Amino acid sequence: MSASSSPTQALWLDPFRPLTAADRALLAAAGMDVLTVSTLDELQAAIAAASSQTATVVLGLGADIELLQDTLALIHTTGRTLPLVCRLERRQLELAVLALHSGACHVLAADDWSAAAWRLALDRCTPVAAKPNTEQAAHARPLAPNIGAAVRSVVYVDPVSRNLLALAQRVAQAPVAVLVEGPTGSGKEVLARVLHESSSAANGPFIGLNCAALPEHMIEDMLFGHEKGAFTGAVKEHRGLFEQAQGGTLFLDEIGELPLALQAKLLRVLQERSLVRLGGERAIALDVRVVAATNKNLREQIAQRAFREDLYFRLSTFKLRVPPLAERTGDILPLVARLLARHVRSNQPWNLSADAQRVLLSYNWPGNVRELENIMQRAMVLCPDTHIDTPHLMFDDASTSFLLAMAPEASMDAATTAEQAPAIAQVQTLAPGPLHATVKHSEHHAIRAALDASRSREEAAQKLGISPRTLRYKLARLRDTAPGLSAHS
Repeated sequence: MSASSSPTQALWLDPFRPLTAADRALLAAAGMDVLTVSTLDELQAAIAAASSQTATVVLGLGADIELLQDTLALIHTTGRTLPLVCRLERRQLELAVLALHSGACHVLAADDWSAAAWRLALDRCTPVAAKPNTEQAAHARPLAPNIGAAVRSVVYVDPVSRNLLALAQRVAQAPVAVLVEGPTGSGKEVLARVLHESSSAANGPFIGLNCAALPEHMIEDMLFGHEKGAFTGAVKEHRGLFEQAQGGTLFLDEIGELPLALQAKLLRVLQERSLVRLGGERAIALDVRVVAATNKNLREQIAQRAFREDLYFRLSTFKLRVPPLAERTGDILPLVARLLARHVRSNQPWNLSADAQRVLLSYNWPGNVRELENIMQRAMVLCPDTHIDTPHLMFDDASTSFLLAMAPEASMDAATTAEQAPAIAQVQTLAPGPLHATVKHSEHHAIRAALDASRSREEAAQKLGISPRTLRYKLARLRDTAPGLSAHS
């Protein structure tokens, strides 16, 4: 917030924990003019008296589900657009899920008490903030349309992710090509959508293409289109993806897989900002932002003559790197909360035990966000109720063992290796029983097999697809019921 900007009016509701003078000073530094209230009646009166039609309501640490619901109901009855920010303890996962699911624009962790964190919270409420007056508007930089929708549709809680989000929103304001780098499954397309939704072209289309998914001739036709009669079977003209993305964003995923011949044609289109359809003669002007993504090192591709250097520089006017999930652990539990909120069972929200949270936080996530989604969906299948605990978190090899245990009479696949057979044979001896017990036995045998086949715990953890820390945790829990594991501890 600039020095000339007026502070944001914030109505702070917390029945039990009043703000200290130091708290108020920090919030003032973040650009907040805070009025504290301790009851819903006081909040209602404060909303009625608020000078701004769009004051931000902040729900403090004393909140519970009932107070959250009552606050949301009160805001709804005012008929005014009032963004809600919730400051909650990290252990209040269920409440955080409910808050986001009910429309809160931001949930802030209680231990993240800094001016920067609060400025981010206010930024997430900017779409409904008071507009500047006419005189100020002549000199002010306009807010990007739909920027709030973009922010609320993603989870960027870890400080690393927040910095990336802030940078992406800034880059979005300039109509430049962007190259998004990051490992598979880390959320590169999500960031591309943030760039689109935070830009002046947010009301335009967002069109995506995976350059590794189609043969060369089909990619060319899909990108650039063709005229009627351009080739056998072209019975009518076809608008390519560039034309379909007019006034919006074209997202080219796996750009490193694009054939060299098409790289040359793509470069020409980006340079001239126009294209000619296959079989056509007329140049079509383009108004499209191109966002490309790759999980490869394009510099190495250039050295190997697999990628054009001139196209690399044309695409990478600005580069953004999406770090692997293991480097932004602060996003893990919020991502889980968002996923569980989308799969509410019989109106009963899911909850995650403290042990399960620790396991998720200690895992190294080689498959990144995509692997996290798979594991949580698997946990929801295995969980008999809505309380997810560590036995329901099945990682890679452990999940294979579990599936074999659930079908003990099934024959082994012909592709099963001799190295895997002893572990599978152990699991297949289990008798059918309650799901919870079956999962525990499956995990026990998977760990035992990995330890027997490994020279160290680190090697066993790698085979199981978990971190050494997670393996130590599981060994401590299993040692009482599985004395055979003690030899490896």
